[in-house]
Amino acid sequence: MSNQTIKNISRLNFPWQTSDPFLFCAYHADAYPKSNGEMGPDASLEGRNIGQDFVEKDGWRMYHGSTVPGFPSHPHRGFETVTIVTEGLVDHADSLGAAGRFGGGDVQWMTAGKGVQHSEMFPLLKEEEENPLELFQVWLNLPRSAKFAEPHFAMLWSETIPLYQTTDSSGKSTVVNVIAGELEGLQAPAPAPDSWAANPENEVAIWTIRMEAGASWSLPAAQNEVGRNIYFYRGTTVRIGGQNISVNHAVELDASRPTTIENQGEEAFILMLQGRPINEPVAQYGPFVMNSQGEIRAAMNDYQRTQFGGWPWPRRDQVHGKERGRFALYADGREEIK
Repeated sequence: MSNQTIKNISRLNFPWQTSDPFLFCAYHADAYPKSNGEMGPDASLEGRNIGQDFVEKDGWRMYHGSTVPGFPSHPHRGFETVTIVTEGLVDHADSLGAAGRFGGGDVQWMTAGKGVQHSEMFPLLKEEEENPLELFQVWLNLPRSAKFAEPHFAMLWSETIPLYQTTDSSGKSTVVNVIAGELEGLQAPAPAPDSWAANPENEVAIWTIRMEAGASWSLPAAQNEVGRNIYFYRGTTVRIGGQNISVNHAVELDASRPTTIENQGEEAFILMLQGRPINEPVAQYGPFVMNSQGEIRAAMNDYQRTQFGGWPWPRRDQVHGKERGRFALYADGREEIK
């Protein structure tokens, strides 16, 4: 491609394709209806492939849930999940005994490491109005040296995530949520301790960007050789390096130079993922990400043998009380209530 700012452009499919050190990004946007009073949808589930419902029927999906939408207990090993919930709620529970409810801009950073089970359910609490949900789940790889790190999860509450705001010469605004990395002196909350993102030299950055109609903003250059991708998921058209990019496209950028983004349509929403590559072999089978097929087989055997600690909750699709607000209960018994 002749444009030196842009390395590649591709359409967004499910899941979104990413570059090392990321594995992929799953974007979920569901217009859930009113609650039935049991945290499920007040609508018929007839015609849905319950247990494997990924078709956007009526604007929403049940995923692997049978009564409450979401993902009942399942295992992971060898990587991290970063779950960004911009709208709606997620109920977390795991094999360590940790739990939580988060949403409205909160982020959960979970290191699967040597192995953990967790569930991610989407409780519908509002019985008098709709329950829209929007979230990103980014899979971030772990290097060989951290594949067997102790499992860990941390909450990055929305109140702690730095918000960068700027206006261009026309007075149009751009707002950036700095979930990981640093932007103009604003430092994101610390990631999980064994994460590739924990070393500043890796320049891992996860930002959500909202640009007013007509706004222009320049992404600063990275310091080292890193990969940088932006995902334009809502809006109409942006212009980068003299080239128009329509919505629902990913753009791989040259991170060594500043990149100006001009929003030429309605309000634009973008996710940016950036980081220095790990540059190690990747072997993946479903929820396990290791460096070789032999390690994948070992992960499967370990899970069959140990269940990664078992499941301490009364239901596989664990949801918390309807009256509960945002909270995090950690494996050591410490609790945060928001």
